[in-house]
Amino acid sequence: MRHVLGILGVLAAGVLLAVSAAMNWRFGYSLGTTEFDGLIYGAASAAADCLKALIPFFLFAAVRNRMWSQAAAAAVVGVVVTAYSLTSALGHAALNRLDTTGQRAQQTAVYQDMRSDVKRMEEQVGWIPQHRPAATVSSEMNGLKNQIYWSRTQGCTVVNGKFNRDFCQQYHTLSAEHANAVQAADLSKKIMEVKAQLAKAGDNHTALTEADPQAAMLAKIGNLVFTDLKVDDVQMALTIFIALLLEVGSGFGMYIAFSQWRLHDALHNPKVASAAAVGRAAVAMPLDVQVQAPVATPVAAQAIAAPVIEVAAPAAIAAAPVVQAIAAAPPAPAVITPPAATANDNTDRALTVQRMVAPESDVERFHKEKVETEEGATITAVELYDNYCQWCEEQDKEPLALPTFSRDFGELKSIKKAKIAGRVRYIGIAVRGATDLAEDTKPQVPITRAA
Repeated sequence: MRHVLGILGVLAAGVLLAVSAAMNWRFGYSLGTTEFDGLIYGAASAAADCLKALIPFFLFAAVRNRMWSQAAAAAVVGVVVTAYSLTSALGHAALNRLDTTGQRAQQTAVYQDMRSDVKRMEEQVGWIPQHRPAATVSSEMNGLKNQIYWSRTQGCTVVNGKFNRDFCQQYHTLSAEHANAVQAADLSKKIMEVKAQLAKAGDNHTALTEADPQAAMLAKIGNLVFTDLKVDDVQMALTIFIALLLEVGSGFGMYIAFSQWRLHDALHNPKVASAAAVGRAAVAMPLDVQVQAPVATPVAAQAIAAPVIEVAAPAAIAAAPVVQAIAAAPPAPAVITPPAATANDNTDRALTVQRMVAPESDVERFHKEKVETEEGATITAVELYDNYCQWCEEQDKEPLALPTFSRDFGELKSIKKAKIAGRVRYIGIAVRGATDLAEDTKPQVPITRAA
């Protein structure tokens, strides 16, 4: 389950990082006056955004190793790249929201204008007097033009006499009715055209009533608490929120996701590695073997430390069943206790199992073999580290880094240190001479397993 959560977290953080880097790329590219300048700014913006995701790893690793100068540098770089990435994200989000809301505002204005035009033309149609269809009125006017009065009055331009006036009055009445019919037909045609354009919006006509429906709805909800809240304020808050979402998610997402595996502790913590080695050795070691530790004489106990048991890897134990015991004094013969042939064989087998003790770390062995308590003595941290490196070379071991060695050595009991004249010194300890700790070169005694 832990691995599943870690994989999902890495995928989600990777998506946020990719989106944030793309936004920074586009914004940086828009700053260039030429194509090449745009590529330069875009690449720098994307690289800064990717570095922002790596800063937490560098910062906390430097703090863990007590490298304060590197931690300060990582913090400064992190603040700078995060600020730049945040401004880029704000710029991109603002431009995108303004473009979107601007298009919607334009569409909304056009939609409202068309609806106003339809309402105005419908009102104009209601103002036109009652009339017959234009074709009917036009046919009657043509009939009047065929009468003799039309020629006598020269097209109703010269009116003399009562019959001529009646004829022209009838013609002008039909002409007015025809004009009303034509105007009503034109308005009806325009109304149909505008309604057809409105129908193209389809189901989106409700959303087009607001340029930014999300901001408008949040503003209405916010007015329940803040009476002066405006849509513009909500739009600005949404832009900032989107930018913060991308920056925080892409900046710390990877660090949080990788915390599920604790990779740093598993690879670099000596205690965890030693515990894992002991567990593997305990699994591979037979349960029916009891090893009796050698007994050192009082004289040897004063000159040397306790014997050290080195356990090989599981593959080596399975291939060659030999346990090597290295001691300064000649060890006593190992006693192999075979399991008793009794009825309750499982109980006897469980009683013969010896508890495995975690081996000492290299720092603890160095302290036990090389460091002695001496009142009034002092030694600098660098000198002590040089002796530790020399001891590791003699033991054919890889030395730890100076910060890690200083941290592990300082965690030992009865270790006192102080800063004198700008240098860290350990108080009350000294390093033994090479002659005081001549390692015994006697051959090792192999311990065979029980048949």
